[in-house]
Amino acid sequence: MKGVSERFREKNRGSLPQIRPWLLLLLATVWGSVLGQDFQAFLNRVNSLPPDQRGAVVDSFMATVPAFPFIEGDSLVHFIYRGAATSVSVPGDFNGWNASAWPMTNLFGTNFWYRTTTFEDDARLDYKFVLNGNNWILDPRNPHQVLGGFGPNSELRMPEYVPPPEVNFQPGIPHGTFKDTVFFSTHLGNSRLVRVYLPPGYATTTRRYPVLLVHDGLDYINLAAANNILDYLIFHQRIEPIMAVFVPPVNRNQEYAGSLMGAFTSFIVQELMPWVDGRFRTETDPDRRAVMGASNGGNISLWLALTHPEVFGNVAAQSSNVIASVSSGFQNKPQLDLRIYLDLGTYDIPVLIPLVRNLVGILQSKNYALRYQEFHEGHSWGNWRAHIDDALEFFFPALPTALPTPTQPASAPEGFLLFPNYPNPFNPITNITFRLSRSARVTLDVFDAQGERVRRLLEGRRGPGTYRLQWDGTGQDGRPVASGIYIYRLTADQARASGKMLLVR
Repeated sequence: MKGVSERFREKNRGSLPQIRPWLLLLLATVWGSVLGQDFQAFLNRVNSLPPDQRGAVVDSFMATVPAFPFIEGDSLVHFIYRGAATSVSVPGDFNGWNASAWPMTNLFGTNFWYRTTTFEDDARLDYKFVLNGNNWILDPRNPHQVLGGFGPNSELRMPEYVPPPEVNFQPGIPHGTFKDTVFFSTHLGNSRLVRVYLPPGYATTTRRYPVLLVHDGLDYINLAAANNILDYLIFHQRIEPIMAVFVPPVNRNQEYAGSLMGAFTSFIVQELMPWVDGRFRTETDPDRRAVMGASNGGNISLWLALTHPEVFGNVAAQSSNVIASVSSGFQNKPQLDLRIYLDLGTYDIPVLIPLVRNLVGILQSKNYALRYQEFHEGHSWGNWRAHIDDALEFFFPALPTALPTPTQPASAPEGFLLFPNYPNPFNPITNITFRLSRSARVTLDVFDAQGERVRRLLEGRRGPGTYRLQWDGTGQDGRPVASGIYIYRLTADQARASGKMLLVR
């Protein structure tokens, strides 16, 4: 990686002969011996100069820095502002958006302000500058912005952060369509706009579709580009085609985590979902329905799955609030037939972090089908939109198109099919799909390369149909197993079939 001084020389190679000798000597001294080292050396050098020479050195620095904020190595970050001000600070995800928590330092004798800190090499965080204690602005030299609930924010992207391509509109792929309805709830006594996403091809087929219900629905569209994400994932066959129902709140805190939770639950279960089923071609099995939300929207999503697993068999809660009745409900009830996706930002709202981690512990202790992830991000739409795909691939992975295994036994029940796992290789979750045309007693086991069974995923009688299970790379004791080749074996009555898969950590 080229140093700042080297980039400065390249940038100005064609014009250096025209620079006056005394200025050339000054620049060579400053940049060759100082900025080739580090930012602190630059500060030391400027502080050593007479006040009338400092501005020229700062000018050269600002013209040469490749990007703002200025990142050295993979973790050291320098927030930089240049302009007239009596004070400048940096509020953001990392300090609770406190306008006075991170004051910037003025380089004496200049209008150059800076704040130096460290972050993880894959962090992504929202921030702004505050001038003179009350003027909130975007970082004028940072082109990266992200929408938030109170308007756009500047976006710090550390070197190993990978922007999610699925959030961008892709003009060259098929797009779903929206159907809008103003829906009146008798349980709540109010109306709201409900927006239904129909996947590409809906109008030209007769098939039925899985359903995703999304709280803070219009924000998930406007701030998280959820329709772009659905289009992208469906087109690239990362999920099967699904419908999505986007529902906004009217009295958000009360409906999602307060006194109206009961009435709101009745609205969803007794009014909205029956209307969706009557109006559109939906699949009604709870395994084919998911509910999703963020923050308090995650809380009501967990509550709906907890109290009505016969309606929603999948739930995703991002940076979720978890009220006591939700955590105690999962603790005290027998294990429910649910798949649960949770994620959290390490720079999230501090009070939420122990609530989510406590819920994770409860769910793990009860052996729920759980996918949990933490990211070096904050409580923001920039965080949540990047991980919608993780939840949807957990719930609705695209069915493999491969033929049954060639070792399929002739004695198997008619239509006994075991499909190759997907994805393969994987880390740490893979999907295993099989199909029965008649009832059979079924077991599905995972063995290591030495033939030792490490996990039983399924045991019991199953009727005709297609079944999809997931293995999360853990053994029967819930601990992660090592990378390597594993065998999955399906037994249906007296017939067996197996496949090979590769876990790469």
